[in-house]
Amino acid sequence: MKNVPIGQILVENGFLLPEQLENALSKQREMQAEHPGMKLGDVLLELGYVSETQLAQALSIRLKVPFIDLTTTKVDIEAVKKIPEAIAKKNCCVAFQMTDSRLTVATDDPINFYIFEELKVISGMEIHAMLATRTAINETINKAYSQQTVSNVMDNLNKEYTGEEVSQEDMESGERVDNAPIVKLVNTIVETSKRMDASDIHIEPFKDRTRIRLRCDGELVEQMNVKPAVHNSLITRIKILGGMNIAEKRIPLDGRFGMLIDGIQQDLRVSTIPTVYGEKCVIRLLATDSGEMRKVTELGMTAANYEMFKQIIRCPHGVMLVTGPTGSGKSTTLYATLGELSKPNVNIVTVEDPCEKKIDGINQVQINAKAGMTFAAALRSILRQDPDIIMVGEIRDGETADIAIRAAITGHLVLSTLHTNDAAGTIIRLVDMGVAPYMVASSLVGVIAQRLVKLLCPDCKEEIVLTEPADLRLVGKTEPVKVCKAHYGGCRTCHNSGYKGRTAIHEIIVTSNDIKELISKGATTEEIAAQAEKNGTQLLRANVTEMVLAGRTTMDELVKATYTV
Repeated sequence: MKNVPIGQILVENGFLLPEQLENALSKQREMQAEHPGMKLGDVLLELGYVSETQLAQALSIRLKVPFIDLTTTKVDIEAVKKIPEAIAKKNCCVAFQMTDSRLTVATDDPINFYIFEELKVISGMEIHAMLATRTAINETINKAYSQQTVSNVMDNLNKEYTGEEVSQEDMESGERVDNAPIVKLVNTIVETSKRMDASDIHIEPFKDRTRIRLRCDGELVEQMNVKPAVHNSLITRIKILGGMNIAEKRIPLDGRFGMLIDGIQQDLRVSTIPTVYGEKCVIRLLATDSGEMRKVTELGMTAANYEMFKQIIRCPHGVMLVTGPTGSGKSTTLYATLGELSKPNVNIVTVEDPCEKKIDGINQVQINAKAGMTFAAALRSILRQDPDIIMVGEIRDGETADIAIRAAITGHLVLSTLHTNDAAGTIIRLVDMGVAPYMVASSLVGVIAQRLVKLLCPDCKEEIVLTEPADLRLVGKTEPVKVCKAHYGGCRTCHNSGYKGRTAIHEIIVTSNDIKELISKGATTEEIAAQAEKNGTQLLRANVTEMVLAGRTTMDELVKATYTV
């Protein structure tokens, strides 16, 4: 079996079509010149013909080594501890089970016997190898060793902090900062947050504890509690990293720092605010440059919404606004739009606060209010830079709105965000900011309102029947209908939350002639929304209702995203 080509096994098991195999083999021959020793498996993955799991299953058949799906397997932390983290990362292997004198190890290279000899010496146990995907192994390593590190750090903290607070002088001394368990605690909190795909870290002081919570998929999850005596040292360490004034505790402060996590440079933004029991700190994990920029087609738009979106960005000049509450994915939509519009013959300039993601080929300007570099000031200067497309991070005041509208009238395409609840309300907000209705009508090309809703975990969601009249009214039904709910307690795939990932729902208004006429006349939000619906706009409620009926999200998410009195 070991001599049977991997491609043949993939075809025999229905993972690959014969013509795809031929195509991959010819591609492999082409690539051999530049990359000698290029494996067929890597070519198949690059072409997207097979998944990493399918490839691993085929290898399992060929090598007669059992395959293990680590994403659904319970990992024994005691087994993990038998192999040091550095060795596990170096050899891409992780121990996940232990019975008597045998240690079961997941690896992506089960015929490398030198690794198993090394592990046998380190652990003092017999090694039983199983095959897993490289991605699953790396994820398990990150999660498992993070848990172990957290418990070790907490033990050290409890030994060191026995009730008395550490003085500022101690914290400022280099030796203390480098060696204190508090440093390890800060590093561990940030690393764990990154590995859990958290967007924010909340450090909150109370009378008897300091609570640390992470925002994962829009929900705050409690990660750990530490003694109140630790709080001042913890905040001071974060302030030192963020370049903030550690002596000032009476006013809100902002800072920024970077940290290398799993070989990727992570930028973090820090904000502190004084509360009754000390300073509350929130750390925002900014998008990294290494992550690929999302494409517009990956944002969760329905086919009808995507057609309307294409209509808007085809306009050579005008204002396109993306609206929604904080953390609803507005910046992601704008960046994806810029990616679609960016061409070698187009000059794109952005003005942002902060520049969350650096994009190649686009001129990005960072706001600096202290130096007088406000949105309005930056926008005036940008107009002298011969731009084709301008992206303004946020329209915060009438002055910025006025300059953006005038820029659109003079032949530029302006993209920006605004905080409103729906697409029709955005138009009225611009008028309230002091922009003349006829200016809004002549410059606005479209508005995209959006929210993020959590998706149900595919492995543990449960089917239920909606019978409550109030719930049926929300989904526009009169008879009982089958929907899904999150399983209480979740499963390992979804970190016991019942939900896995989020997607955006959209409400898009294209400002056609009839809507422009309504804006000029000073129409209300309701009148504009009614006309937009006639023109084909699908409201946020309709978007999320479709998802509920398809079993992708829950009634709770529908209410949270779109409920109004």
